[in-house]
Amino acid sequence: MAVPSDLPWAGTGLGPLAGRVLECLVTQPELSSEAVAEALGVTSAAAERALQALENERLVVRVGDRPTRWSAGPPRSTLGSLLAQRRQELARAELYMEQLHEAYRSASHRRVTSDLFEVVESAEQVGVRYAQLLASSRHEVLHLAKPPYVTRSARLESTSVPTDSAAVADAPDPEVPVPDGVRLRSVYDTDGLTDTVSLRTALSGTARGGELRLLAGLPMKLVVFDATAGIMPLRQEDPSAGSLIVHSTTLLGVLTALFESVWERATPVSLDSGRGRPPITAAEPDGRPPGRMRDILTLLRAGLTDDAIARVLGLSRRTIQKHISETAELLGARTRFQIALMARDRGWLEDAPGVVAAPAERTAG
Repeated sequence: MAVPSDLPWAGTGLGPLAGRVLECLVTQPELSSEAVAEALGVTSAAAERALQALENERLVVRVGDRPTRWSAGPPRSTLGSLLAQRRQELARAELYMEQLHEAYRSASHRRVTSDLFEVVESAEQVGVRYAQLLASSRHEVLHLAKPPYVTRSARLESTSVPTDSAAVADAPDPEVPVPDGVRLRSVYDTDGLTDTVSLRTALSGTARGGELRLLAGLPMKLVVFDATAGIMPLRQEDPSAGSLIVHSTTLLGVLTALFESVWERATPVSLDSGRGRPPITAAEPDGRPPGRMRDILTLLRAGLTDDAIARVLGLSRRTIQKHISETAELLGARTRFQIALMARDRGWLEDAPGVVAAPAERTAG
């Protein structure tokens, strides 16, 4: 029977090579260290070190001495004994963790009101906690970003955490990468896309595999990590005043539901691959406006200004205004709201996969 080679040896305290050596020996009666090395394609010295590590844990025994051969014991009893020892060690570590947590809560410089909430007033500490929570995420990070954003202060210049993440993570921190396999979903308030820098910040997560949407009038700033922890500002109007770290599962459930309702209403935006949409003047076969024109209408409906639309799409403000004016004349609309409403009623925005944004370096200033 084949033995799988991807067993979680880290849980036993064994190194990867020691685990492979044990797998090899349980299927063979007796092997020398040279035979083990040859079977695994490693050096004799490396095989010998792995065998000694296994012997120290009483997982293998020496048989004979000319040459020395090695034999594995019954895994259920030998590995079972080792795992029982590791469980005892983990139980002691968990007890010590609780003692450390009590010391952490009682520290005079922290405000931990309970196990459900933690108040962090220092911008540097907010950034550190954000980085810790992001790095430990395993499934999904949810992110709402809206103005006012915090500007970089002199005291943060020496830190490795960008200002936005130090202020309730207005943007995913590029220096703390999202762990592999973790889904990042961000919604940015359209009122925040007032310059090229803010747009580049919003698109930075998308460039690293995240998902971005835009919506006017976001209710709050928020980051939720794996539905187990969240960060929100103490005062929405002043994000530099500190943050509340939430551990309450009930409140996190409410915050996650809030995010999902916002996500459903927001406009998807993806990063242009360089081949992008067809020319803005090219008509679709069904008579609808071309893809880029529909992008403009979609962003118009989302509440973006002409300047913000130009930055997102990498077009000039004059081009955006020209096509909005032409579309208004075609539809007989007098206001931006009427343009978006009538375009929707004509089915121009149906089945739209989302807006394709230009790379930040190509956005109009």
